[in-house]
Amino acid sequence: MTSSVSLGTTKRLRKELADIKKSADCANNITLELKSEDNLMSWKATLIGPTDTPYAGGVFTLDINIGPEYPFKPPSIKFVQGNTRMFHPNVSESSGDICVDILKSNWSPALTLEKIMMSLIALLQNPNPDDPLNSSAASLYKT
Repeated sequence: MTSSVSLGTTKRLRKELADIKKSADCANNITLELKSEDNLMSWKATLIGPTDTPYAGGVFTLDINIGPEYPFKPPSIKFVQGNTRMFHPNVSESSGDICVDILKSNWSPALTLEKIMMSLIALLQNPNPDDPLNSSAASLYKT
C-alpha cells in the first residue's frame, strides 16, 4: 500500500510542478521550486509581499516538506529567515509555523501547492489577529 501511495504522490507532485511552471499567478508574486531536482518531497517557495499591505515589497521564504501521504495530508510549510523578517499575527516568530486552517483542519486533497501559496498571500493581506501564533503582532495589529 505504501508504494501505491508513494507513486500517486510522485505523479501528483510532477503534475503540480509542471502546472506551476505554466502559471501566470506564480510568475507574478510566487516562486515555487524543488530544493533538489531528484527530491519531489522538499520544496522552497518565495512570496513577494502584496501591495497595499505592510508586507509590500518584502521577499519571504518558505520551507515546504511533503509527506508520503500527500495529497491526503497537508504539507508542512514554515516561513524561514530570509531576505525579509516575517512579523505577522498568524506566523510564529520563533519557529515560522503558520496558523491557517487549510494546513490543519480544513485541508482538502483538492488543494495544490500553488493554491496554498495563494492562500498565504491572502493571509498576508488579511491577518486573523483573533487566532494568533504571535501575540505581539496580533496586539499591534489590533491597536
